[in-house]
Amino acid sequence: EPPEGMNLETLLKAELEGFEGAEVIVSRVTIPPHTELPKHWHPGEEFGYVLEGSCYLWQDGKEDTHLQTGEVLKVPLNQVHTAFTKDEAVTILVFRVHEEGKPERVPVE
Repeated sequence: EPPEGMNLETLLKAELEGFEGAEVIVSRVTIPPHTELPKHWHPGEEFGYVLEGSCYLWQDGKEDTHLQTGEVLKVPLNQVHTAFTKDEAVTILVFRVHEEGKPERVPVE
């Protein structure tokens, strides 16, 4: 269940040509201030571009990364992660490439 005020808009979901069984999903994700997403992982790689605002990327076993407008991020295949905001909201353009038919995200307890 997404946190209150979070907006996840799928802009494109399409087969990735030349890579049988792979798809690409492009989304616009807006996270309000003082919000942490549930920890999860993806059955593929995730790339993001911060359109506006700032957030922190937490990845299991790594230091938090502070991301601001204009910066990019990469989350490796099957990496447990989350994003959280402090005093300002963030809007991120997210690109995911993964195996077709798999769930877009898998929650972690």
